[in-house]
Amino acid sequence: MPKLWDDSIATHREAVRGAVLATAAALVAERGVTGVTMSEVAQRAGVGRATLYKYFPDVESVLAAWHERQVGEHLRQLEDIWERSGQLSDVLEAYAFICYEHPQSEPAASLHRSEHVSAAREHLVEFLAGLMADVRDDVPPKELAAYCVHALGAAGAVPSKAAVRRLVAVTLTGLRGESSG
Repeated sequence: MPKLWDDSIATHREAVRGAVLATAAALVAERGVTGVTMSEVAQRAGVGRATLYKYFPDVESVLAAWHERQVGEHLRQLEDIWERSGQLSDVLEAYAFICYEHPQSEPAASLHRSEHVSAAREHLVEFLAGLMADVRDDVPPKELAAYCVHALGAAGAVPSKAAVRRLVAVTLTGLRGESSG
């Protein structure tokens, strides 16, 4: 098969996949994860149902692929923030706001138990641990990173952006071992 043909097929497949995942994102935003159906995804993405089923066997796999892409984008955002600012506090605040803007709901809980989320969480902990090599010498950086990930995950349950900022401040205080008294 000529390379041009291979490239055009791969490009087409990526375009279909992108359209399906963008449609899934729009439907999740409108209706939540339980409001997404294969019929609606196919119709809105502009593909036939048979085509959709060639890419994804069921709605759960569409949602898992969408979620994996979203989680990957969040990780890239955090890495970009570090590259731009070089400030751990900026990275942690951004992570807290991601948690705040995407609180874990009961229907979405199954997505958060997926293998890609476990891998992404491990990547996040490793990334943060790399930023924390010089924060303290009495606690290993990976433990500090895990502490931050779990503490800032609570931002999904706080009532306001001001509360997110307070949570970040408390987490940074705990991270550095500073006393408040």
